[in-house]
Amino acid sequence: MPVSATTARTARSGYRVSRRSLERLYRFYDRLDMVHPDPLEFLYRYDDPAEREIVGLVASALAFGNVAHILRSAEEILGRMGPPMKFLCDASPCEMIRTFSGFRHRMTTGENMAALLSGARRVIKRYGSLRDCFLSNLKRDHADVMPALVGFVAELDSAARGQCGNLLADPTRGSACKRLHLLLRWLVRHDNVDPGGWEAVGQHRLLVPIDTHMLRLCRALRLTRRRQADLRTAREITLAFRRFSPDDPVKYDFALSRIGIRKDTELSHFFARSRYAEANEG
Repeated sequence: MPVSATTARTARSGYRVSRRSLERLYRFYDRLDMVHPDPLEFLYRYDDPAEREIVGLVASALAFGNVAHILRSAEEILGRMGPPMKFLCDASPCEMIRTFSGFRHRMTTGENMAALLSGARRVIKRYGSLRDCFLSNLKRDHADVMPALVGFVAELDSAARGQCGNLLADPTRGSACKRLHLLLRWLVRHDNVDPGGWEAVGQHRLLVPIDTHMLRLCRALRLTRRRQADLRTAREITLAFRRFSPDDPVKYDFALSRIGIRKDTELSHFFARSRYAEANEG
């Protein structure tokens, strides 16, 4: 995602962020009217948690590339599906392939999406829900979600016969798996923005969804010196946020992700507002 010249200058100079400024940012952006444009907005159309997790899987899997393209692609897939649970229950694998025929999102094809949803149906049939599949891989002593995520993706990929293409990242390869952690943020956290439904996972176990844009911001905030958006970096940044919010380290992700997505949001403006507010607080 392109970054403005002022944001780049701020990133080079750096800013040691405080809990007070992050909390101010969180309070300002923890509103539904701040969500667009974001694939998260598709989850709000569904009240049933079973439908939301399917929609979340689709929307997060497509969350790469230009945000306008992401929204168009997710809208197209969900439009072709109709009611998500009914589609999963009624459509055969061949019918799914026909439903998504001709679809393309960058290198992803309709066949890849059909495989992902066929796999999700098999997992749901076995466990009752995607949530219960994830929880079956989560142990009490797991410090974060990674061990459970490895098991969850392995089951989903196996059920999809390994035909998901790049819709499923491989958590065993040390990548940040940004889209999978985005899905978990949406479903595990519950506030005015994240709808929840998987609270039993524990928001304290979440890792920050890291891509090159978030890495650039976190370097500007002096939360990491690392230059690669990988799992090690995601854990380091999450640990840094845990100092400000021990029980909810991913709390600030949505607000920070608005910087660079919304046209009315600029990193340097946030820094300026934070400096002014803190200087005038008694």
